[in-house]
This record gives sequence, C-alpha cells and structure tokens, in this order.
Amino acid sequence: MNTIIKQIKIIPVLLLGLLLSNTVSAQQTLTLKEALNYAVQNSVKVRKSKLDIDGGKYKTEEIRAQALPQITGNGNLTYNPIIGQLVANFGGQTQSIQLGQNWNSSAGVQLSQQLFNQQVFTGLKAARSSEEYYNLTSKLTEEQIIELVANNYYQVLVNKQQLEVIETNIKNVRVTEKITSDNYKNGLAKKIDVDRINVKVTNLLTQREQTSTTISELENQLKFAMGMPVSTKITLPKTELTEVTQLPQFTDSIALSNRTEIKILDIQDKLLSLQRKAYVSEYYPTLALTGNYTYSSQSGGFDFLSSNSAAIGYGASAVGLTLKVPIFNGFLTRSKIRQADVDIKKAKEDRRESTNNLNMAYENTKDKLRLSLNTINSQKKNVELADEIYRSTQNNYNNGLANLTDLLETEDSLSEAQKNYNQALLNYKIAEIQLIKSNGNIKSLL
Repeated sequence: MNTIIKQIKIIPVLLLGLLLSNTVSAQQTLTLKEALNYAVQNSVKVRKSKLDIDGGKYKTEEIRAQALPQITGNGNLTYNPIIGQLVANFGGQTQSIQLGQNWNSSAGVQLSQQLFNQQVFTGLKAARSSEEYYNLTSKLTEEQIIELVANNYYQVLVNKQQLEVIETNIKNVRVTEKITSDNYKNGLAKKIDVDRINVKVTNLLTQREQTSTTISELENQLKFAMGMPVSTKITLPKTELTEVTQLPQFTDSIALSNRTEIKILDIQDKLLSLQRKAYVSEYYPTLALTGNYTYSSQSGGFDFLSSNSAAIGYGASAVGLTLKVPIFNGFLTRSKIRQADVDIKKAKEDRRESTNNLNMAYENTKDKLRLSLNTINSQKKNVELADEIYRSTQNNYNNGLANLTDLLETEDSLSEAQKNYNQALLNYKIAEIQLIKSNGNIKSLL
C-alpha cells in the first residue's frame, strides 16, 4: 500500500516535468534553416501538392487499365407465365410449337482486349507526363513556401530590431524628461517643454505597442506559412540578420532551364501536344479481341438446384475480332484538333511572356540589391552621424547650451535614420532571396 501511495505521489511530478520539457522545447530558438525545413515538411500547401503526386499515379493506373483485358460476368433468370408459340404448316396441317419453358436461366463471362487503340496508347503517354507535371508542381510549391517563409522570417527580425531602436529612444527621452522636469521645478524650464516631452514619450510608447503588435502578427503569419500551430512560442536569433558589406556575384543572364517554372511549361507543351495526338487518333480504326461463354438452362418449374431437375442445359461460346473504322462524325474531330492547335499557340505566347517576366525579375532584383546596398551604406553612416549629433545636442541641452526643439529634432532624425537603415536591410534580404530563386537555387537555403 505504501508503495502504491508513493507511486501516486510521483505521477504529478512526472507530469510537471513533461509539461516543463514541452514548454522549453516550444520556446527554443528557431533558425532560418530550421524554419524552412519545418515548412517543407509541414506546410499544408506542400503536403497537398504531394497528395497530387499520388493522385497522378492513380490516374496513370486508371488509363493503363483501359489497355488491360476487360472481363465481366453476367447472370439472368426469367419466368415466363405465358409461353409464346410458333405456328407452322406441316404437310397441309397447321401445328403450333411451344417456344421455350416457363423458367429460363443463364450465366456467362465476357472478355475484351484492345489490340490496337491509338487513343489509349496516347493516353498512357499523357498520363506518364502528368506524373512528371505533378512532381514539378510539388517542387514549385516547395520553392514558393521557402520564399514566403524566408521573407516572413526576415520581416520579423527587422521589426524586432526596430522595436529595440524604439526602446532605446524611449530610454533616451526618459532621461530628457527627468532633466526637463527637474529644470521646470527649479524654474529653469517652461511647462510647455515638459508637455512636449510628455507628448514625445506618449508617441514613442504608442509606436512600441504598434510595433509589438506587428511583430506578433508577423510571427503568426510565419508560423501559419510554416504549418506550425499558431499557439507555439518561437524565438528567432538575432544572428540570422547579418550585416551586408558587398554585393553577390551577378551574371549577365540566368539559365532559365534551371527554373522549375520553365520545366513546368515544357511539360505543359508536351501534354498539349499529346492532347492533339489523342484527337488525331480518333481518325484511326480500333481493333479488339472479344470472347464470351454462356451456359443456359430451361425448365418447366423452378427446380434448377434440385438433383432430379428436368432442366435442359446447354453452353455456347464465341471468339471474334471487333473492328471499328470512323467514317464521318460531322467534322467533330477536326474541330477538336483545331482547338488543340489554338491552345498550343497560346502556350507558346505564355512561354514567351514567362521568359521575359523571369528575365525582368532578375534584372529588377539586381537593381534592388544595388540600391539596397547603397542605402544600407549611406544610412549606416547617417545613423552614426545622427547619433553623434543627438548626443552632442543632448549634452548641450543638459548644460543649457541647446533648446528642447533642437534636441527633439535631432532625436527624430536619429530615429528616422535607424528606421531607414532597417528597411534597407530588409529590402536587401528579400531581394537576395529573389536572386537565389532567379538562379534556380532557392532550395540551397535548406
């Protein structure tokens, strides 16, 4: 009994330990690589795209079934309350002959095997290409999720960095607020100066709340994109937002053949071509092997299962070839082929537009990276200069050599410079992801 009581006392401790373990694991830092790998495994869009791959395989099996033997069984039981008769003339005498019995039954099996059907053969080729298409669309979905998660990840980091800037500004203004309040008490400052400082503090506190809310929303967007429960607590390490010192290596053009979007267009072109061939195949004759076997029996009563049954039974079978030759269908097939030709021409225009769009995106990305790096370098120097001016003005204000207006203006200039630097850093990181994607290497982030 004592042993049981001790074990019962241990249970709450074990549950508490398990709860603490889950809490610690849920609050572990999440690196960019970990976030991307988690997204690839758990994103709803990625998981659905992989289900499409399975669906494509089953579609191939469905079409392949048309080329395999088709076997069907059948059975029939008929009761004839009134049996028909045949009237015939035999040697000048008219006689009637009863046709059949009251009860008729039959059971049989039929076989059909396609020997030549160009539509089925073309459909098999299209099904195999469809499998490749679903594989590529799944890959494209993964790339899109990687891009989305990486963008959201950097947005969270930059906003957290901006929150730190606001926190620092609040501390600085708090110092000025205390000095101004003391000066006002000693008759060295005006009440309007105290009010202006209070307004400044209130505005900064509002900015902090707004930024904190924005960070929370961005984190939820990040977790949603990853397929992670929104209630999960995550922490992003600051080290993931590295400083930028130089541009990556650019090329004059990109190898579009490496892009998944182009590979999908290739498969779509192939599918459209096969669709046209399937329509042309409607002009071809079809040849099929057929066979059947049927066993029938007739009886005057329902005694088929009796050992003393008077039923008369007999079997019949047949084997043959079925040839169908299309002759005229009102130009239906010709209309389908011409529609397929239009679809192929439209696909060529889509390819031309997509190729131009990808090249444009690459050139724009290079421009964004150059602009962002220039902005980062200039704003970094601007932040250092604004900080130096602010500290100098603050020191002069503390010594009565500068007015409050100058101090607040320099504080605003410093805050604006820090904000511009953070925004430029975010723009660079997003453009950097676009560059990696343009080169077809987005999965290298994993």
